Amino acid sequence: MSTDKIVVENLYKIFGSNPQQAFDLLKKGYTKDDILRETGQVLGVDNVSFSVKEGEIFVLMGLSGSGKSTLIRLINRLIEPTAGNVFVDGQNVSAMTRAQLTELRRRDMSMVFQSFALMPHRTVLENTSFGLEVAGVAKKERERRAMETLEQVGLAAFAHKRPYELSGGMQQRVGLARAFTVDPSLILMDEAFSALDPLKRREMQDVLLDLQREQRRTIIFVSHDLEEALRIGSRIAVMKGGVVVQVGTAREVINHPADDYVRAFFNGVDTSRYLTAADILEPDGVPVITYPYLSEKLENIDIDEQGAFLLNEDKRVHGFVSNNHELARCKTGAAKPLAAPTVPTDMPLNELMDVLMQSHRPLPVVNEHGMYCGALCHTTVLKTIAANRGGA
Repeated sequence: MSTDKIVVENLYKIFGSNPQQAFDLLKKGYTKDDILRETGQVLGVDNVSFSVKEGEIFVLMGLSGSGKSTLIRLINRLIEPTAGNVFVDGQNVSAMTRAQLTELRRRDMSMVFQSFALMPHRTVLENTSFGLEVAGVAKKERERRAMETLEQVGLAAFAHKRPYELSGGMQQRVGLARAFTVDPSLILMDEAFSALDPLKRREMQDVLLDLQREQRRTIIFVSHDLEEALRIGSRIAVMKGGVVVQVGTAREVINHPADDYVRAFFNGVDTSRYLTAADILEPDGVPVITYPYLSEKLENIDIDEQGAFLLNEDKRVHGFVSNNHELARCKTGAAKPLAAPTVPTDMPLNELMDVLMQSHRPLPVVNEHGMYCGALCHTTVLKTIAANRGGA
């Protein structure tokens, strides 16, 4: 079970010369528009609370002015909160001294902006290793680490080029490499790919997902693009007017939008393309018989309707039996269970369809440790596709 990397509690941000006056009115029930009209103060973030699990990509999305960029800057205190708390690894960032905050940013937190923010007079290698230079890492070591990251993002051959010699997509790769090189556990990304054309944008999403599979950072990613959020996000928080109106997985937000505002994001979008096995699996969709299944009393087991998966004691899939007769033969040693090829939780739906078409049986879904999570059944997958075509 993943632990909470970030916890945000009752966070507020009011912009203006007298935020306390606006905050008092807010507590009396005044709306954002009321406060602006009465005081000239702007409510940027309104009583936001959520948590982010360690190792997940948590996407903040919403229309322009919804408060998502303000919120991400409150998390690392580039903007000071009006009220509320932000905890990172149990430490209250809101209460840190300036020296403690600087150390946290330097040691364990990176940020990637929409503008590439590269230093034009420095090479790609020097830009990538800059964070390590600030941290006092020796030149040889920081260049070694920077080159490793540049290899990962496909830019090792451009290490000694200047930023102006690179395309926009390549410059953004440098920005991403710089963020990962300092080995932070937390990366904040504010509209990082929005300046790129659609092809380069998808390419950068692929690079990010590849790096995430290898390194498992905790990432908060701000985006106004629904398809980007669905494609990369472990969970999504939808913002409106400074308020987080819904938090959930892609499947939860797609299938159970909190209101018409959230629902409107999906109009005309084939949302099924962004679902994965984890979003569709049924934890209890197929009976499971756990080790030592051969010693269980067969009269207590009835699997004739849909078969069952056989699991070892560590919850790894050992095989599949179609009915009670097959199970009985396995118990006597007269037969072996049928093979049950597994699919990973992060397999996208379009790939799942190819696998399902080659199997007439349910498929077991396993997590990154190979442990059983649930079953994929043909009927459920087809219903999911039908329900999500065109955002229906």
